[in-house]
Amino acid sequence: MPGFTTPQTFPRGAASRLTKEELDPAVKDAATGHPAAVERLISMITPVAVRYCRARLGGRDLSYLSADDVAQEVCLAVLHALPNYQDRGGSFLYLVHAIASNKVADAYRLVSRDRSDPVAELPERPLADNEPEKYVLDGDLGARLNGLIATLPPLQQEILTLRLIVGLSANETAEALGISAGNVRVTQHRALTKLRTMITRDGDLVG
Repeated sequence: MPGFTTPQTFPRGAASRLTKEELDPAVKDAATGHPAAVERLISMITPVAVRYCRARLGGRDLSYLSADDVAQEVCLAVLHALPNYQDRGGSFLYLVHAIASNKVADAYRLVSRDRSDPVAELPERPLADNEPEKYVLDGDLGARLNGLIATLPPLQQEILTLRLIVGLSANETAEALGISAGNVRVTQHRALTKLRTMITRDGDLVG
């Protein structure tokens, strides 16, 4: 997967949750083109787009682009897609994630000369010493974890990104990926269990 770095933190409250129930009314209103409604929708998705793009692209040499530039492109593309968006029972967050993922891939194609494949260094927060998240969230150990995280299947890497970096709930992550929340939780648990096993095996990682 393309590389990751720690994004700055955006505060999130209950009002900024992005489940289908919260997003649908905002999307419906914004589709009318009313400026205030459009602004409200953009204010809801921008923090997520910025976190995601900073996590995937931050700290990388993108020549003409910064991670925030890519996040802005994501928001503009979402607005461009809005008039033709049809609710077929899924979540608008699925569209936002798909656009963001594609924009990140486009940015990496512009710098295809860089063949390195680093992975997530997640934002710091206190955790128990024996938990893999502790080492994932420790910037000093992030480089040594890159190889371990890179061995995880792509879905596990993406779920860790959305849950631990972007800060989505299990339900939001499920809607963004088009899978069940139960699948998200199980996949995240398996990913962290694998990391815990590898960290225990490679004791020199923390020694």
